[in-house]
Amino acid sequence: MNIQAKGFILTVAIAGLMLPAVAQSGSTTPPTINQRKENQQDRIANGIQDGQLTAGETKHLEKKETELNQEERDMRKLDNGHLTAADRATLNQQQNKLSKDIYKQKHDAQVQNLNPKSEVGQRERLQQERIAQGVKSGQLTPGETSRLEGREAHVNKEVHNERAANGGTLTPAERRHVNRQENRTSHAIYRKKHN
Repeated sequence: MNIQAKGFILTVAIAGLMLPAVAQSGSTTPPTINQRKENQQDRIANGIQDGQLTAGETKHLEKKETELNQEERDMRKLDNGHLTAADRATLNQQQNKLSKDIYKQKHDAQVQNLNPKSEVGQRERLQQERIAQGVKSGQLTPGETSRLEGREAHVNKEVHNERAANGGTLTPAERRHVNRQENRTSHAIYRKKHN
């Protein structure tokens, strides 16, 4: 073994021994407001993707996130772009509440059907996956996500009501109508992700 290889192995071994100390010292720093926002958006995106959050639940959570973001912007305007200690404490308290709401919604009995058998159900699932990907990548803001999920929730409710009225199935005309709605939602997802 040459000297360079031995030096590299020694460096890796020392770095490995230092990792626990670095990890312990870094764990005392509380996450910033922006880090918490990103974390909560990731939790929502994961909830959409794995079916723990329905379109209606996601709309509700994203609406709260939008309101919290607006409140932060308003606080910053009052203090020349800065947040006071009191502002940070207020936002932290509200983020804690939102975090609990995300947990409750993800762990309640309502779930999105991840393995739909119908064409309509498969399109709904694909739309949800595209929205989740947009949330995760940051292409969709909470406000955009809330509006898109509102559209999905409306279509889902309409499909549910039409199936209930027709013994569990959709007529060909109802399927065409739902497909037109899903096409419009699909275009809206694309526009919002690429604006």
